[in-house]
Amino acid sequence: MKKLIAIAALTIGAIILGTNNVHAQNTTATTTVNITLNDVISIDAGSTAIGNTVDFNYVTAADYNSDQTINKANSLKVTSTKNFNVKVKAGGPNFLNGTNLIPVNVLTIKAASASGTMGGTKNTVVLSATDQNLVTNAPLGSALTLNLDYMIPAAKSSSSDILGKPAGTYTQTVTYTATAL
Repeated sequence: MKKLIAIAALTIGAIILGTNNVHAQNTTATTTVNITLNDVISIDAGSTAIGNTVDFNYVTAADYNSDQTINKANSLKVTSTKNFNVKVKAGGPNFLNGTNLIPVNVLTIKAASASGTMGGTKNTVVLSATDQNLVTNAPLGSALTLNLDYMIPAAKSSSSDILGKPAGTYTQTVTYTATAL
């Protein structure tokens, strides 16, 4: 019995003396995360209007007597953090071939029937050297696409604007500008 009491006393003593006090430990951490935004508007890479060409070829009488339309998918791909407008203008008043001229107003630019993912009001533009609204109040978004139709109507190709001009390639640049509202 003395042995049992001694063992019990030693066990209780070991428990009391051997137990470390449990202290509360920090189990959470807090970090601040900052997101810094800047306003962005961009005509993105992948826009076929960047460095591309639109070629109209008048080879036969039928070509001169009919509407000619060239569709360019993904003509513009715009990313904007705000609603925006897209304007278009020619680099000058005429398509040029040396000293030979064709007025830029022979060309009409408009959104294709399957216009892409860009919203807003789309306008048909008879090209000029002055900025004109192609798209107004397009909603903000990322990589919004606009497919365009470039058209020379028969009324222009069968008129003195084009008929009677010397054979050759007539060239002019077309500039698109996206502007945040």
